[in-house]
Amino acid sequence: MRVLFTTWAWPSHLYGLVPMAWACRAAGHEVLVAGQPGIHDETVRTGLPAATVGHDVDAVGLVRGYVLPSRTLPAPAAPAGPEGRGPRALRMFHAHADSMADDLTALARDWRADLVVYEPTALAGPIAAAAAGVPAVRLLYGTDLMLRARPLLADVLAPLAARNGVDAFDPFGDLTVDPCPDEFQLPTDLRRLSMRYVPFNGPGAGTPIAPPPPGRRRVVVTWGHTMARLSPAHFLAPQAALAAHGPDTDVVLAVSADQLPLLGDLPADVTVAVDTPLRQLLGDADLVVAHGGAGTVLTSLQAGVPLLLVPQLPDHAGHSARVLATGTGEVLSRDEAGHERLRGEIRRLLASDRERAAARRLAERNLERPAPTDLVAELERLTDTRAAAVR
Repeated sequence: MRVLFTTWAWPSHLYGLVPMAWACRAAGHEVLVAGQPGIHDETVRTGLPAATVGHDVDAVGLVRGYVLPSRTLPAPAAPAGPEGRGPRALRMFHAHADSMADDLTALARDWRADLVVYEPTALAGPIAAAAAGVPAVRLLYGTDLMLRARPLLADVLAPLAARNGVDAFDPFGDLTVDPCPDEFQLPTDLRRLSMRYVPFNGPGAGTPIAPPPPGRRRVVVTWGHTMARLSPAHFLAPQAALAAHGPDTDVVLAVSADQLPLLGDLPADVTVAVDTPLRQLLGDADLVVAHGGAGTVLTSLQAGVPLLLVPQLPDHAGHSARVLATGTGEVLSRDEAGHERLRGEIRRLLASDRERAAARRLAERNLERPAPTDLVAELERLTDTRAAAVR
């Protein structure tokens, strides 16, 4: 079986595909990961075969236009110029699909793909699958926030599909693979396969972090990669680390090398972990303070660690809402996240058993779900069924 995985150039979206891509390779199947030029080098660093399709889009500029307004920071202006069809929330995804669809379709045909697996916002994926006459599998990386766009997507993408010889297709594919515990996911009638969430937060090795001293609790602070790329004003990791710091609290601040100049003056006993995958920092953690990205949230819950989140993008707000709904943490708005409020919520969550117990329950639920390797046979059956129907 030849499995073509695809994403646009955003590292966290790529990372969501990696465990399943490696599961397919481990089962002996050929795998190729296709994305815009901007994600090629990062794909190679995961050890997976990579192909470049389409051209890069100003994703940072587009994402910057979706930052949630606050009193602290004015809402940024929406990007100017034609951005695609449909509501503004879909314009970025249309722009990426437009940049990738033609090359991805050609690649699916020329490489003779048997299956296309795409993350939910890489909407060139189902177009390429339909054009090649093979199944399309949507692999979620978090809560299924695209559900609200379901009635609109086919019309928004119709011109791109027609351009590639496709009359009708389902943007949600033939099957959705879902790594979220049921309690964390939104209800839907889509055909879904449950999958255990296996964290992949990048290929970096990082430096091992020693356990906290006896009697001290550990808070891990991370602000992902997105917010600092939009503006230093949205990168609240240093403020969160200062709020968490105290005589009885061990603080680990996880950052990328690019974020180091943004840290300012921190107490000497704050441990700064540079380019260390988050999954490696949570073994001794009592709380994660973060921005609300899907990978951060699910990695923390997979480790049974509760969260304090300050979302500043709509998808971060969506995942933060599920944290509240499952009782696995607390959420503050950008305006609420001053030093004293952050400090108070961190202290409360460190002293609370309720959120910790809820996070551990979700970690147990996650372990009950089939691993990515267990789902490869389902993908094989899907391709066999389609092949038999074509004969």
